[in-house]
Amino acid sequence: MDPSLDTWDFSPLISLWIHRFYIYWGFAFGISLWICFQIVIRKQDKTSQEKSLSKATRDLVTNGYISLQEKEVFVSGVKIFYGSQTGTAKGFATILAEAVTCLGLPVAIINLKEYDPDDHLVEEVTSKSVCAFLVATYTDGRPTESAEWFCKWLEEASIDFRFGQTYLKGMRYAVFGLGNSAYASHFNKIGKNVDKWLWMLGAHRVMTRGEGDCNVVKSKHGSIEGDFRAWKTKFISRLRALSKGEKKSCGGNCKKGRCKSSQHGSEEMEPGSPAQDGLHQRDTEEEEPFASTSEEESSIEDHQSLSSVVDVEDLGKIMNHVKKEKREKEQQEEKTSLFRNTVKNEASERRAMITPALREALTKQGYQLIGSHSGVKLCRWTKSMLRGRGGCYKHTFYGIESHRCMETTPSLACANKCVFCWRHHTNPVGTEWRWKMDQPEMILKEAIENHQSMIKQFKGVPGVKEERFEEGMTVKHCALSLVGEPIMYPEINRFLKLLHECKISSFLVTNAQFPVEIKNLKPVTQLYVSVDASTKDSLKKIDRPLFKDFWQRFLDSLKALAAKQQRTVYRLTLVKAWNVDELQAYAELVSLGSPDFIEVKGVTYCGESSASSLTMANVPWHEEVVRFVHELVDLIPNYEIACEHEHSNCLLIAHKKDTFAR
Repeated sequence: MDPSLDTWDFSPLISLWIHRFYIYWGFAFGISLWICFQIVIRKQDKTSQEKSLSKATRDLVTNGYISLQEKEVFVSGVKIFYGSQTGTAKGFATILAEAVTCLGLPVAIINLKEYDPDDHLVEEVTSKSVCAFLVATYTDGRPTESAEWFCKWLEEASIDFRFGQTYLKGMRYAVFGLGNSAYASHFNKIGKNVDKWLWMLGAHRVMTRGEGDCNVVKSKHGSIEGDFRAWKTKFISRLRALSKGEKKSCGGNCKKGRCKSSQHGSEEMEPGSPAQDGLHQRDTEEEEPFASTSEEESSIEDHQSLSSVVDVEDLGKIMNHVKKEKREKEQQEEKTSLFRNTVKNEASERRAMITPALREALTKQGYQLIGSHSGVKLCRWTKSMLRGRGGCYKHTFYGIESHRCMETTPSLACANKCVFCWRHHTNPVGTEWRWKMDQPEMILKEAIENHQSMIKQFKGVPGVKEERFEEGMTVKHCALSLVGEPIMYPEINRFLKLLHECKISSFLVTNAQFPVEIKNLKPVTQLYVSVDASTKDSLKKIDRPLFKDFWQRFLDSLKALAAKQQRTVYRLTLVKAWNVDELQAYAELVSLGSPDFIEVKGVTYCGESSASSLTMANVPWHEEVVRFVHELVDLIPNYEIACEHEHSNCLLIAHKKDTFAR
């Protein structure tokens, strides 16, 4: 053996090898301690971060800022602009504001009359607000007085090259228009124009324009209030999505009845993108987006798949297949359209003329409403005569006892919106009967019952004469001149027959827009035609008729009156500075209709109304009415002044012939 080996001592290595497991455990224990130490340190760091974030949150609530992390805001608030004439749009703006507030968003209601678009509209480009425009269409398709300047500025800006097609790029908006489809030629014209002008200036439409319709027959939801509620629901839903950062919407690139953004579900394009810039190459005459149906989309996809790869030999078969599908689709659409129209017509026939909102408004005015389209109201002259005082001009002119007179109408609807309307245009309008119809027996029965109920309320009232009260419970005369156009009621002849069978005389007033109905009308005690103006321009200005051919209808009505074998009356309402200087034209109209009587009355001012510009300055003095009548009589030699009722500011002109012999 080598002696050098004896010098090496391997005992320490052997000891380490024998105790190696203890060494491993020591290393493992050390690593475990290190890991635990790291975990504790990280937990402490995380706790300190959370404390910092909670402090930042408190800063955001109390001071309005956040120091560590800034949250992105997609909608900073909502601005609601309204242009209103009668207050409907203003009311809708308030309702919409309440709904927006529930989302936790700041909201501002702005009257367009007090808003200068030249200074402030461009601010909406960067404000991150969503602007809602509630605008009404007024007479002849014009904006309301409060929105007149805003619309004028917007229209001029949309065609002014100095503004350009990107002036409002970045502004987000939605429009709800208020109108009446009875005025078909300019239904919701202002809403459509505001939508179009904003779009032409580069603003982004966040949802399809809403259209409110006062015409309950054609309104999609039964009334303008229902139309607004439906639009409001969609707007709030869209606003909620925008607040979360969702951008899917109508891009406004709409053409030929097909909305491309709706078909492809494209997202809102970012400002400055080529696609967005391309939108401004669009036709300025396009007014609104249209959404294609799923059937149209599937048809397009089918045709695209057919045209992708086609064998020439199979081309004929494919074309025949496409033609067959097209024919079947057209037949199906025709059947579907017919069915929908039938259902729609049936629904329209069942729709009541009096909506809940209209019922509330008329009830506040003292009407007792009957069924779905009729009403009765107690005249102030009835109350006067119950107290033993004087009666109205009909008592002085024709001997009608005012306390036994019932003022009613079987149709609250009218074809005009006269500036001097007693009801401030709360009644519906229309050019034909398209509502649910009540039977004349029911209307007369309830009219008399309601009239008697109102008379009973005067029992025991100081000053009421007992004998007059007893007489007042028996109706002897019916004035069909309360409101609306009674001759529109399809069963007017049956209603008149029932009146006469009950020994009740009838005075019926029509606005001279239904010549055929005048010809077909059965004899009444006295038939009135309102002659509110003597020229086409002044008639349009004063009566604001719905019919486009209103003047021809007016003349035909006067001719029809001349052919009636009964007592007839012209009723002239004088509006100072509007129709008092047309004497010769009035004389010509008198010769056209040859009425037995002509009642000339100064207009009655019924208080300030946002729906009319009439003021006390337009009410003629009684002396002015008397002078007008004397000058008119000089131009119609067969007539003379017969009577006068100064309290009503009214005079009666009668034909010199024996009218009662007729």
